[in-house]
Amino acid sequence: TPTPDNSRLWEVQLTITDESDPQLAGLTDYIKEEIDGEGWGRMGQLMLQVGHFDQAEELYNELLKGASDDSDRAHIYHELGRVKWQQGQYEKEIEFYEKSLEIYRKTLPEDDASLAPTYSNIGLA
Repeated sequence: TPTPDNSRLWEVQLTITDESDPQLAGLTDYIKEEIDGEGWGRMGQLMLQVGHFDQAEELYNELLKGASDDSDRAHIYHELGRVKWQQGQYEKEIEFYEKSLEIYRKTLPEDDASLAPTYSNIGLA
């Protein structure tokens, strides 16, 4: 949960568990396989996986403010599109995917395969 003094800080409650717990081991393996990326971006994907869409959106907006290059911005816009899809805000979803695509198209060839997920998501929206 966000701390009351600073909304950019989060307080996380941890519980000691036994490493031999097969359910926990299975969940840990699943999360490692399903959630890729690094650092805060990985946290955003985890938030999406567990249904904390507003928190994921907040995190991605903060990441967008600090994005250092176009590739990062394009990826974050794509993730914000995923957030809006989960929230059922399809017009906003398309806007974010189009922003992502606009940036990617400046840096990648038109037929680059990495554009396919963004085109696909626009079509599905």
